[in-house]
Amino acid sequence: MSIQDIHSLFLQCSSLSIDTRKIEKGSMFFAIKGENFDANTFAEEALKLGALFVVIDNESYWIDERTILVKNSLETLQELAKFHRQYLKLPIVALTGSNGKTTTKELINVVLSKKYKTKATVGNLNNHIGVPLTLLSFTKETEIGIVEMGANHKKEIEFLCEIAQPDFGYITNFGKAHLEGFGGVQGVIEGKSEMYQYLAKNDKVVFVNLEDPIQVEKSNGIEKFTFGVSNASADLSIKSIEANPFVVIDYNSFVIKSHLIGLYNANNINAAVSIGKYFKVDDEAIKEAIENYIPANNRSQLLNKGSNQIILDAYNANPSSMAVAITNFLQLDNKNKVMILGDMFELGEESHQEHKAIVDSLSNQEVSVCYLIGKDFYNNKIEKSNIQFFETFEAFSDYLKTIHFNNNTILIKGSRGMALERTLEFIS
Repeated sequence: MSIQDIHSLFLQCSSLSIDTRKIEKGSMFFAIKGENFDANTFAEEALKLGALFVVIDNESYWIDERTILVKNSLETLQELAKFHRQYLKLPIVALTGSNGKTTTKELINVVLSKKYKTKATVGNLNNHIGVPLTLLSFTKETEIGIVEMGANHKKEIEFLCEIAQPDFGYITNFGKAHLEGFGGVQGVIEGKSEMYQYLAKNDKVVFVNLEDPIQVEKSNGIEKFTFGVSNASADLSIKSIEANPFVVIDYNSFVIKSHLIGLYNANNINAAVSIGKYFKVDDEAIKEAIENYIPANNRSQLLNKGSNQIILDAYNANPSSMAVAITNFLQLDNKNKVMILGDMFELGEESHQEHKAIVDSLSNQEVSVCYLIGKDFYNNKIEKSNIQFFETFEAFSDYLKTIHFNNNTILIKGSRGMALERTLEFIS
């Protein structure tokens, strides 16, 4: 069966799923193999749950005419997504970067949705499976698609761009994330810049932060829309930025008071405003969209528990995002500051050095109490009165049962695998 024929059947369906636990009646089910399971075995169950068609790549699980047998289900999903993107012909904004992708994507979505019918990547479905699923969620009613792209090795962004074929692109930054897969910071820069190369090759548009010299260099020769602080040459010039703790940005014509914490979120807002301006969204609509955006999912959330104010940023962490979070936290006027920081993952051979750099930076500050959790931090243990190390979260949680936080401002940050949001259970 050709991809065009499969697409015709897909258009008869209400949705597409790769998980029988989330099957909707009238959907199309793709049996994608995982490391520890063969989803072909769920094909019959998917039909019983209401799927109209199932796509399989193992003929042993053929059921009836509702079964579509292909050579490779994952590759067919990717081909179908590319075909669907060409079928819709809608403008697509893609973004990648080391830090801030998901927050920026959410901000772009709320801004553009003030004028257009938009659809964006749900959560962080931003890989070789998530991007196709995002594209296949777009319909004839979608006026602008917003696609987040993640990567942990070179050539991945190039591959995702070939599927999504974006018309516009933005790279949030080039930081120390997924160093193990990229082989170092230079590898990160080369990998993320694959988006620029695609956009240049296809005469498309990039959004560029003029404060970032790498963005400026790598986007040279590409049509662009720029933003910068007090930069007369920028398409959008920002007058001033403050964060204590919420980000407030003055764009000369209007001031935006966000619910986002930390100066590191300023460029996420700036990018969303720039893209809104490019697509001619009204200034007041942009302001309303950003001021009404409330972060969730452990991303720069400001919470109150008892007498304590908590900055919960436990969704993810890498050396770049950890450093700016610490710097921003130390600049706050608040007293009685506490940092609860967890290990940073996927750093490969750089792990010891990067954790040591964070410990060294903390050793020079006296204004806050620091709790460092995880084996990598523990292996860089130092003797300092205001810094304590715990090899496991269990050891830290046992300690938490013996103390009580009162009138503290607390930063909680670590990689997703550390699940440091569990700390909230011990703060009252």
